[in-house]
Amino acid sequence: MLAEASAALGPWAIPLAALFGLVVGSFLNVVIARLPVMLEREWSQEAHAILEQEPPAAGEAFDLVRPRSRCPACQRPIHALENIPILSFLFLRGRCPGCGIRISWQYPAVEALTALLFAVSIWAFGFTAAGLLALVFTAVLIAASGIDARTTLLPDQLTLPLLWLGLLVNIPGTFTDLQSAVIGAIAGYLVLWLIYHGFRLATGKEGMGYGDFKLLAALGAWLGWQALPLILLLASLVGAVVGIALILLRGRDRNIPIPFGPYLAAAGWLALIWGENLLALYFPQGF
Repeated sequence: MLAEASAALGPWAIPLAALFGLVVGSFLNVVIARLPVMLEREWSQEAHAILEQEPPAAGEAFDLVRPRSRCPACQRPIHALENIPILSFLFLRGRCPGCGIRISWQYPAVEALTALLFAVSIWAFGFTAAGLLALVFTAVLIAASGIDARTTLLPDQLTLPLLWLGLLVNIPGTFTDLQSAVIGAIAGYLVLWLIYHGFRLATGKEGMGYGDFKLLAALGAWLGWQALPLILLLASLVGAVVGIALILLRGRDRNIPIPFGPYLAAAGWLALIWGENLLALYFPQGF
């Protein structure tokens, strides 16, 4: 499938996909920065309503569009020419032109990563329905990973729509058959739910959050139950290597939790692109 898709692409297909990825990556940075704040405000309002208390003053509108992007230190508005993906970061030398504070490397990193993954997705699937859906899958995984890495939160606003969309796109068998997708969603949730409760009973600690269950359920819905062992293996291996490296190289406290969502997301994306080839190495006779 990969060879057929890449052979059918024109010379500008992959660069165009990468350029589109830069633009989407810029928007994903907004989602990563603002969605947790939006959720905190929503939860605060709900808590005050439950306690029958006066809600805090609403203040200015805050969502993915409003207010205009600004420097978090000096509140200087970011002009259009200062918001060009990657190029603006390089031109400004990674600093706010108003106060000189360093701009986080997260912004160009997310933009570059999105561009790269979009290019690979189109190389793998071409400009087809599967290719465009792969871009949606990729974008949601990047946003969810960025939020989890920053806040240890995997919002339902991302994981649940991804799960339902996975079931919908597989009604015609886009990435797997519908039966495998349904079983994958159920099994993905239950596997981590069982691991979570087993670990809690054995140690008295919570090893992961419910957002991880929902994310793996979404990956199962997109890729089928057959991909779940591969996803769990890849995520666990990468997570263990990164965790050990952080402890040894940076002296990270081993009791500080490491978000598992980014590793699940990375493993799920790899399974989308190369899952069939990887599974064939271990199961040459198929399932």
